[in-house]
Amino acid sequence: MHTVVVGTSGVTASDVLAVARDGARIELSGEAVAALAAARGIVDALAAKPEPVYGVSTGFGALATRHISQELRAQLQRNIVRSHAAGMGPRVEREVVRALMFLRLKTVCSGHTGVRPEVAQTMADVLNAGITPVVHEYGSLGCSGDLAPLSHCALTLMGEGDAEGPDGTVRPAGELLAEHGIAPVELREKEGLALLNGTDGMLGMLVMALADLDMLYKSADITAALSLEALLGTDKVLAPELHAIRPHPGQGASAANMLAVLRGSELTGHHQDDAPRVQDAYSVRCAPQVAGAGRDTMAHARLVAERELASAVDNPVVLPDGRVESNGNFHGAPVAYVLDFLAIAVADLASIAERRTDRLLDKNRSHGLPPFLADDAGVDSGLMIAQYTQAALVSELKRLAVPASADSIPSSAMQEDHVSMGWSAARKLRTAVDNLTRVLAVELYAASRAVELREGLTPAPATRAAITAVRKAGVEGPGPDRFLAPDLAAADVFVREGRLVEAVETVTGPLR
Repeated sequence: MHTVVVGTSGVTASDVLAVARDGARIELSGEAVAALAAARGIVDALAAKPEPVYGVSTGFGALATRHISQELRAQLQRNIVRSHAAGMGPRVEREVVRALMFLRLKTVCSGHTGVRPEVAQTMADVLNAGITPVVHEYGSLGCSGDLAPLSHCALTLMGEGDAEGPDGTVRPAGELLAEHGIAPVELREKEGLALLNGTDGMLGMLVMALADLDMLYKSADITAALSLEALLGTDKVLAPELHAIRPHPGQGASAANMLAVLRGSELTGHHQDDAPRVQDAYSVRCAPQVAGAGRDTMAHARLVAERELASAVDNPVVLPDGRVESNGNFHGAPVAYVLDFLAIAVADLASIAERRTDRLLDKNRSHGLPPFLADDAGVDSGLMIAQYTQAALVSELKRLAVPASADSIPSSAMQEDHVSMGWSAARKLRTAVDNLTRVLAVELYAASRAVELREGLTPAPATRAAITAVRKAGVEGPGPDRFLAPDLAAADVFVREGRLVEAVETVTGPLR
């Protein structure tokens, strides 16, 4: 099994995906263990002094003015975890929780938190055992980080609360730790605070969304090319020289992908035939501009994620010169903004795909295709309601595009008077990515059927490969009306698993 070694300088997006989705094992580097021990020595020295130090010998948040005596400090750390593990609502996905814990471990191993090496090792042991704390949908305001979700994870380290075992059964965390020979941690000064004070949940969801969207944007280029072909549109608008004079990188990449997919098609260039068109509709002609803008938004989001993956987010932090200083680095604004930016781009990509689908189904705009791509229009309804479903998804995506990060709600007796809402931005982006997948699946279903209805004209080799693969996946072609939901579900899985991109790339080579 693949092993990810965690050092002091952060982790990569591929590390996060390996741990969260593929169950990769985790090891702590010798460098990380040494840094953990050194920072802990600084915290222990401060804890022995009579002067109060925030997070070490004081309360937290609005209660930071109270100096806590030594005999109460272990109780203080336990209490912050127990009281902050106050999430509600449905459980969040296993991969999100694994990313959340792994990214907190990343910051712990930076040597800036003051956590003991044995606590970090326990975090790795829990992940390696396949134990997943129960974390709930609601409880994070994105400041100070993802407090409630991280607290539920820390509760598992203490052997308290509930967790999911490797067999998928939810049981008391203490039982699961005991079965795997993992001793619960007894938290000391600053450790409870360090385990729950970070942007790890929103960052993990950003990393996973970027991975999913990288595949979905390629899928969108393919479905747009299929629709262009089915509508007998022109591929001249995809010429590199046209996109070179407006040099947005994403636009150029999207146009190049569509051109590669359409290479060798006999269906393109017929826009001047029986019903002459000077230009194709915007949803066809401007596909690279819209998808390209989304790609460029992803590039910015990826840059933010890379910076955050290299960061040590905690408050207070242990500095190399021995100071322990309060700071505001836990604020989730940088991550929250790009999560919202991506939700906007996703909604627009879905919107333009739906417009192409609607055009394929309208006999007045489809340039010779039967109404609703029906076998016997009137007796058959064809794909009429498939487009309704797609439109409902797009409408939902528009609501999900409303930014969470523009909101703030004060908390902690006005000490935390401006919050990022980054966790909420991440949660709605996950829903948006799921819905985009479904929207593209409907366009694929409609466009592949429409291409097959263009008898006498041969589609491009790449689009033929896509249609062949989707038919082998159980998505049926043209014919009389049938129970449509299973076909749409199969198309959804086909797109979601990346098989559409794989099929096309057997012809085109890697898409951009």
